Amino acid sequence: MKFTRLLVTAAASAFVSAAAYAEGTVGIAMPTQSSARWISDGNSMVEQFKAAGYDTILQYAEDDIPNQLAQIENMITNGVDVLVIAAIDGTTLSNALENAHYADIHVIAYDRLIRDSEFVDYYATFDNFKVGVQQASSLVDGLKARFGDGPYNVELFGGSPDDNNAYFFYNGAMSVLQPLIDAGTVNIVSGQMGMETVGTLRWDGAVAQARMDNLLSAHYTDEQVHGVLAPYDGLSIGIISSLKGVGYGSGDLQMPIVTGQDAELRSIKSMLAGEQFSTVFKDTRELARVTVGMVDALLKDAKPEINDTKTYDNGVKVIPSYLLEPVSVDMSNWEDVILGSGYYTPDQVK
Repeated sequence: MKFTRLLVTAAASAFVSAAAYAEGTVGIAMPTQSSARWISDGNSMVEQFKAAGYDTILQYAEDDIPNQLAQIENMITNGVDVLVIAAIDGTTLSNALENAHYADIHVIAYDRLIRDSEFVDYYATFDNFKVGVQQASSLVDGLKARFGDGPYNVELFGGSPDDNNAYFFYNGAMSVLQPLIDAGTVNIVSGQMGMETVGTLRWDGAVAQARMDNLLSAHYTDEQVHGVLAPYDGLSIGIISSLKGVGYGSGDLQMPIVTGQDAELRSIKSMLAGEQFSTVFKDTRELARVTVGMVDALLKDAKPEINDTKTYDNGVKVIPSYLLEPVSVDMSNWEDVILGSGYYTPDQVK
């Protein structure tokens, strides 16, 4: 009987210990560690899920679609309670998500919409159309400030065509730029427009740099480029390298207005150096907070907080979403927004 009591006590202690340590396990599938932004997302979620009492499995697929599929399937096999997925290609996960559904695993699309599946429960992201509006508005403001009343020679870059967000960024930007193009204030000298033409697969900065090289050699031997719409800091850095390579930013050849997104550290430093003009700050800590709140509500049989039930149709259904506000950042407000929020320290941006 003494031995039996010991077994019962040990089992109870184990149960209490397990309950104290974890409310559940969350599988987090991120696209790549080649972007500082996604590293920050992953770290923020692990930290905040831990604080909320959840275990996590965090994996990066390094922009390899089969690798991400295998990682998600392994998380399902390992019995996670929720999947949080920032998809590499938002159209390739249907079978995996069906498996998750039949294993009673909830799915949250994180920042990138997962398309063509009914088994996506919620979507946490920023107002991506507004990001594009902010980028184009900053571009126009910079053009006026640096080059006067125009007309302006501008080139357009889009994000990865397999990322649903890229279309929102582009369409938001074009809602600002198209009237100026129609009026002749903005000239797309190359004539290259539309996501099918200006998209940059996998958001690859080297691809953007090579395309900028080609644009400059083909269309700007006798013309000056005044601005470049770049939807992401990783592309902006490549574009700026191309521009500097032919003399922009030195002598009398002023650096064109180049936009960006994600407030990556190297782009903040580029802004301080007078190269990149602006970026869009999306506080990944806040996106992680919203995502943790969604998971916590789902696993406690409550309704997650959402603020959009119309925008994000994934081809099968409209996904209930929470949209956070992006912030346009340039030299006029970077200290208040970036340092003031504690996103970076003064030492980091030196």
